[in-house]
Amino acid sequence: MAKTSIAEMVTPIALPIAEEAGCELVDVEFFKEGGNWILRVYIDKSGGVTLDDCENVSRPLSKKLDELDPITHEYSLEVSSLGDRALKNPRDFEKAMGETVEVRLFKAVDHQKRFEGRLIFYNEDSLAIETETNEQLQFTIDQIAKVKKIFKF
Repeated sequence: MAKTSIAEMVTPIALPIAEEAGCELVDVEFFKEGGNWILRVYIDKSGGVTLDDCENVSRPLSKKLDELDPITHEYSLEVSSLGDRALKNPRDFEKAMGETVEVRLFKAVDHQKRFEGRLIFYNEDSLAIETETNEQLQFTIDQIAKVKKIFKF
């Protein structure tokens, strides 16, 4: 079974469990890492996700997945906050508006593939950031390999 179809199959199972725990289901990924299959479920909530929140989703989700057995081979279940997750869909970008992001490009622009700045614009074709020096940079979606929020402490 394809990786995306497993994530799509798990999403409606995880959604009510996350909601019952007072969280929002943000994304489900199924991928191979270091020879092991990982089912990663990302949750979010106002005020931030705690370890207890992850546990309150992980335990009932694990039990439900054991009952339904939608994944036929061995895997590890991880329930996580958004943390270092890449922004993927319009909703992710809307929520990140005004936040500091890292933009990684497929090909270098002015000998640089990595840019950092405050996300100031996004649509289906492009996005723009404002750097610390107040320079505004715009990139087309085709140029972008990955965008993720940066957390500074």
